[in-house]
Amino acid sequence: MEFRDRLVITGKFSGKIIAPEGELEIAKNATCDVESIQASSIVVCGSVKGNMNASERVEICSGSMVESDITTARIRIANNVEFNGQVSMLEEEPDVDLFSVASSEFKKAMLVHTDVVK
Repeated sequence: MEFRDRLVITGKFSGKIIAPEGELEIAKNATCDVESIQASSIVVCGSVKGNMNASERVEICSGSMVESDITTARIRIANNVEFNGQVSMLEEEPDVDLFSVASSEFKKAMLVHTDVVK
């Protein structure tokens, strides 16, 4: 499935989701068994099995069940979540103009932040 804007899945879905510019929400009673999900942002309130890649953020709400390796720039995992997988944080490009700052300041902005949660 491919989309661009916003999609809320309220039932069962199997397959692959591609939406690099889209916002995806998996509703409370929804179940997704996917090969992969690629979206700008992903909010999980239900159940997801399959890898997720979100360029901006992933939010996993209380009561959710997620079996996934997640790659994202920002993540929020609420209490009372069943999570099995790994989290890889995307490196974001710094909001620093190369030609307007000292080299030491630019180097600080380029520090890589990578975390793995098991």
